[in-house]
Amino acid sequence: MRIAFICKRRYMGKDVIDDRYGRLYEIPLQLARLGHEVHGFCLGYRSESEGEAIHDALPGRLEWHARSLGGGAFTRLAAYPSRLLGQLRRLQPDVLIGASDIPQVALTAWLARKLDRPYAVDLYDNFEGFGQARIPGFVTALRKATRHAGLVTTTSDALAGLVRGTYRAEGTVVSMPSTVDLDVFRPGDRATAREALGLPVQATLIGTAGGLLASRGIGELYAAWNALAPSMPDAHLVLAGPVDPALPPPVAPRVHYLGMLAHRHTATLFQALDTGIIYLRDTPFGNYCFPQKAYEMFACGLPVVAADIGAMPALLADNPQALYRAGNAQDLLRAINHQLNSRALAQLAVEDWATIIGRIEPRLVELTGDGIRQERSTANGRSTPLDLAQVIPKAHPEG
Repeated sequence: MRIAFICKRRYMGKDVIDDRYGRLYEIPLQLARLGHEVHGFCLGYRSESEGEAIHDALPGRLEWHARSLGGGAFTRLAAYPSRLLGQLRRLQPDVLIGASDIPQVALTAWLARKLDRPYAVDLYDNFEGFGQARIPGFVTALRKATRHAGLVTTTSDALAGLVRGTYRAEGTVVSMPSTVDLDVFRPGDRATAREALGLPVQATLIGTAGGLLASRGIGELYAAWNALAPSMPDAHLVLAGPVDPALPPPVAPRVHYLGMLAHRHTATLFQALDTGIIYLRDTPFGNYCFPQKAYEMFACGLPVVAADIGAMPALLADNPQALYRAGNAQDLLRAINHQLNSRALAQLAVEDWATIIGRIEPRLVELTGDGIRQERSTANGRSTPLDLAQVIPKAHPEG
């Protein structure tokens, strides 16, 4: 089967192609390893490198086609849909997959109509929570494209419910949580990990990695730390990731900010900690996201504390005392103390990407069967990619 995978270039602060990172890389990689010919069409919204690259994915083939908006953003953006359509007409894919944000999903639906090919949509997040969703017409475009997809994969059961109910999806909807590279995220020697990161070997370390943002709930962690620090002199707070300028980390001898860690060094951090913190707020983002760092921490054998939002209550159902009321720093402090004393691990086996994608692949193959072709048209019988040109220059980069 020949597959066209359409997405943006940067995801979760990483370069999809160069860093070979996360869901947007693993979906096409694992499909290629199942024997398919996969072409990834990656659009960089900044000044990323361009060109083609073939990655080892035997017995199949994985080829990346990278384009960048660069300096001439509007001109390049306006031409991109038609250029990509020309490439796909030559390629003749059996199925298209749209992922990463509203413009790429809407573009995939348009391309599929033009090519008379089935398509799937992957939602790694609730894209209605992205800045792009504030552009008039783009929530409608997202919902329409998702509704008509033959297959929709989401990162959480809650998001799958939104797609089935509010979006009125016509195709199959499957919850497919993002997992992790188990060759990278695995238990390790705590002292060795601490020495590698320059952290105190004999201390009690709590911490996290990811967006240290007020909108995500980092303020509750800072407040809980300020309450914990005086009563636990051997405790240290360890942080990594982008900082919210409006709410920077506390400055103190026992607070360690490690900056932006490489992917493999994030695993080292989780191997070094005594307790990991997963903070979320009661927002559309928090309720519909699947915190990938939860699986990263679980895979490293790290006891965790998490907000009682979204997927986390189900993941920690065997240890509800490790959950705290979102937005409540005092309850977070209670949960931290509980985990430091109990060191209870989540009773959950983390599956690898090959297993997860292997379950989805048959559903994707089904889309290419007779009678599955999706023939969609707009009310006036024409469809245009103008939405893409309108949204990207204005949208704040997300995720």
